[in-house]
Amino acid sequence: MLPPARFRPPSGSLPSPSDPAVAGRFRRRGAVRGRSARPLALLTAAAAVATALAAAPGTAAADRAGDPGRDAGLRGKLEQLVRTPGGPPGVIAVLQRDGERQVLTAGTAELGTGWPPRPGDRTRLASASKMYTGAVSLQLVEEGRLRLDDTLGRLLPRLPKAWSAVTLRQLLDHTSGLPDYTSDAGFVRLVVEDPRRRFDPRRLLDFVADEPLGFRPGTRYRYSNSDNIAVALIAEAVTGRPYEKLLAELVYRPLDLRETGLPGGYRLPEPYLHGYDVDPPAAPEDVSEALSASGVWASGGIVATPRDFNRFVRGYVGGRLVSGTVREAQFTFRAGGASEPAGPGTNAAGLALFRYTTRCGAVYGHTGNFPGYTQFAAATRDGRRSLTFTISTQTNKTLKPELLAKVRAVQEDYVCALLR
Repeated sequence: MLPPARFRPPSGSLPSPSDPAVAGRFRRRGAVRGRSARPLALLTAAAAVATALAAAPGTAAADRAGDPGRDAGLRGKLEQLVRTPGGPPGVIAVLQRDGERQVLTAGTAELGTGWPPRPGDRTRLASASKMYTGAVSLQLVEEGRLRLDDTLGRLLPRLPKAWSAVTLRQLLDHTSGLPDYTSDAGFVRLVVEDPRRRFDPRRLLDFVADEPLGFRPGTRYRYSNSDNIAVALIAEAVTGRPYEKLLAELVYRPLDLRETGLPGGYRLPEPYLHGYDVDPPAAPEDVSEALSASGVWASGGIVATPRDFNRFVRGYVGGRLVSGTVREAQFTFRAGGASEPAGPGTNAAGLALFRYTTRCGAVYGHTGNFPGYTQFAAATRDGRRSLTFTISTQTNKTLKPELLAKVRAVQEDYVCALLR
């Protein structure tokens, strides 16, 4: 493995605790910890919270645990992932067809407790958070407060002049050429020194302000976390309101998202699905609260329950937030553009949205990975069928690629079940 001075995180994520240099620093600071079972009183309290959330108003779909016969094969695929060496301690998939919502799980929400993952457990959405910046900015376009061809030079003149020709459209479909700040040596060094460091999210692009564009805007595809930081800054600039408030006004409220937020620190609200660094033969390490979310902010910091995540992707993909020419632009896809990590089937990039063409048909959504979590959420274009798929360990093209291949195969099986 690479020493800290040369360490580079995989695209679309923060440094992984699986890297010895990073994991060692986490352990010395006590940020990564193996947890034993919580006391009975705490477990009872968590169960009470989960029950209250399950009864929260606005939950229109009827949950079912699944038919034992019909769903045995689907559930078995989740159990295989949990049994895979280096695989996740827990998996939860939520499939919804119109008003019927089906929840399938395997493993545990927290090692040592026996609790299964639950649709009311918070998880880190990682790069799937990029759909939320899309939801905010595209509504501002539809309202006429932004145009897709507006440039950084006009909207954010404080940013480097070399970036001035980059447009909002190019930021949203990752053809901007902006250097990725999460790959900057200075940023990585600060995260390694103090994983729970609280960054000023509005200064994250300063880490790469002295770097030129990687290519002429619009000519190539390259996934970059910097893109969505810039999108959030643009939204703030044209509205005069913090991005967090824009999320509440333009996304949470219209879609009735009551279990979603953008925390600035490392804490997760209870109850949550615990995320783990799994590196056999060592015991899994709980990394749920190992890193501050401030280092990813609008590019990867959203926290939500699978229940809310499902509600969001149905509304976002299904056209509840934007319509007309804006929606047409959103659904214009670029071949060869893949999310990070890649989703099932063949990936193509739209505006803060990816198309996943599987053997059974196409769905639209996003993936994400963060220490302890890997996410996939997608829906049919009409929003009537949706899937969220969460595992409690991180995998991507450079970290556990064999596990990622298995996860993508299972995700495709789930998409096929959704579309049947």
